[in-house]
Amino acid sequence: MRTLILALGNELMKDDGVGLKVGRILAEKGYNVLEVGTDIFMLSSHYNGEERLIIVDAILSEKFKPGEVIHLEGEDVFEKLKAEIRSAHFMGAIDGLKLLMKLDERLARAEVHFVGIVAKEIDLGTELSGEVLGAVPRAVALIEELCKNRKN
Repeated sequence: MRTLILALGNELMKDDGVGLKVGRILAEKGYNVLEVGTDIFMLSSHYNGEERLIIVDAILSEKFKPGEVIHLEGEDVFEKLKAEIRSAHFMGAIDGLKLLMKLDERLARAEVHFVGIVAKEIDLGTELSGEVLGAVPRAVALIEELCKNRKN
């Protein structure tokens, strides 16, 4: 199954850059990664019909502790993250993805996964907090496990 990993985040806002860090590690290992930063709509011009989409990003949560790695799939991605992921633009990443899925039938059929790392600090700066930095290897391993049956 062809897989596209979407790395989201803003590396100038501390822990919000963790999705990009995870994505870069996976890209170095040869995975198909698209860095979209805070612009989920970049997907529309780079999507090539991959059957599996894995989104990796920082999330804000009062339910989970900083550094926890959360995996959601299918409809849970859209139901459980309604207000937890926000881009720097007027529309959140998950809402933007829903819109793109309505515009592209291939994307609408894709198996969707979300790997989120709970952020401790979203503020100006380029360093990840210790908790979030410590979660990076766990997030990478989880995504590699999800990609095990890939054909890239």
